[in-house]
Amino acid sequence: MAEYSKRQTLYSLLGELPDRERPVSSQLVLREEREKYIFERLILDLNGIEPVPAYFLYPKVQNKKVPVILFNHSHGGRYSVGKEELLHSAPYMYPKPYADELTEQGYAVLCIDEWCFGERRGRTESEVFKEMLWKGQVLWGMMVYDSIKAIDYLHTRDDVDTARIGTLGISMGSTKAWWLSALDERVKVCIDICCMTDFHTLIEARGLDGHGVYYYVPGLLKHFTTAQINELICPRPHLSLNGKYDILTPEKGLDIVSEELKKAYAEAGASDKFLLLKYPVAHLETTQMRMEVIKFLNQWL
Repeated sequence: MAEYSKRQTLYSLLGELPDRERPVSSQLVLREEREKYIFERLILDLNGIEPVPAYFLYPKVQNKKVPVILFNHSHGGRYSVGKEELLHSAPYMYPKPYADELTEQGYAVLCIDEWCFGERRGRTESEVFKEMLWKGQVLWGMMVYDSIKAIDYLHTRDDVDTARIGTLGISMGSTKAWWLSALDERVKVCIDICCMTDFHTLIEARGLDGHGVYYYVPGLLKHFTTAQINELICPRPHLSLNGKYDILTPEKGLDIVSEELKKAYAEAGASDKFLLLKYPVAHLETTQMRMEVIKFLNQWL
């Protein structure tokens, strides 16, 4: 009950959101067989406000439900990219696209365009943030809501194993991974890459401008630390990969979060299900990180 109450409080901080129970629908625009997977281009109705373009990839298997990954794309000021990051790695990612990596491992993958990105671009992030603020909405809240509803969409498909849903991403996509996993217990495995940021340490390091305006939720620090949000994922498997020299994730903060989550997982009898690793790099997914991602997914999903 306590965990439920905390989730309700966290969700309430995300502003005035569309009805959580509203039905989702989809339109298939294109389906084609590519070299390594079946590719679908979709238009999803997730929020009732604007359509959400998406890619869905399915490994080449026959008559079998497969586990599925909700891939969260990054920010990087690359507003024209959005979900294309699934097919073509960002400059700060390991070169092999997750489209190839995940489908080769037998996972289906869904990636949506976030607000202001990809086929949803046209207004600036700050413009959308300001308009939503006037209306009692929070941009991050609307982004998280879309991802929760994307999981609802996955439950409408009969070709994926909805008991085996994972989520991962880098940078903004990393933050989305742990927020989504904290709020939605249907996510069974969480992997965040290069954005496990302790809020209070970020303030101390004067690093607030390193994150986009989307990142900031009114009143959040009155109720939650970064570790407290992530504790809502426990005891589900959670891998966090970070760069020691990443200005978006001060190392002192990484150590704080790591210690608190190790304690929470130990108390839950699930010490083997949480791992936070640091590498001597900045904001970058290394070869070692990618290997850990695949190893963790194959172990727990």
